[in-house]
Amino acid sequence: MSQIPKASVYTKKGDLGSTSLVDGQSVSKYHPRVQAYGDVDELNSFIGSLRDSLNSQMDAVDVTVLQKSLFRIQNHLFNIGSRLACENEQIIAKLPSLDDSHIEWLEKEIDFLNHPLPKLSSFILPGGHPSSSWAHLCRTVCRRAERHVVGLGEKNSQELVYLNRLSDYFFTLARWIHLQTKAPEVIWDAKA
Repeated sequence: MSQIPKASVYTKKGDLGSTSLVDGQSVSKYHPRVQAYGDVDELNSFIGSLRDSLNSQMDAVDVTVLQKSLFRIQNHLFNIGSRLACENEQIIAKLPSLDDSHIEWLEKEIDFLNHPLPKLSSFILPGGHPSSSWAHLCRTVCRRAERHVVGLGEKNSQELVYLNRLSDYFFTLARWIHLQTKAPEVIWDAKA
């Protein structure tokens, strides 16, 4: 029986600072499009860490539904990243896309998490609980991704709307984690 050769993990094509987009176009690794989909990829990694942290940090709360939602978000982000990694409109049209139903689903998730939360009367700082801190990291990387997508001039895209809602989701999730774990939120002290 012959062995199927593995594809090499390293191609050496990026050694001089360039990479290929989905459409085959070669661009600098510092290209705005690469920065945008790189941020989305980074966000996806942080979400994986957040999802994993829920197992060990929130024993008192059933987090299975929350983990499924985070997994779904990770898949949505992969779809966004593939579209950001392409400039050819014909190829983009064939890639998985988001529509209003994805945004509506995310808004329902935010509403569910926000419903039991006390009214916010002060700015809060990231911290107070490890899983909440991961959610805040996700929020800030999401905002950076959103800024880079705006920088591409994609101001009327579903991807941009989704990222805007997603940062709200992570802020709300961070607060929800505090509520569920009975960890106090860290209040901003302007006079500290």
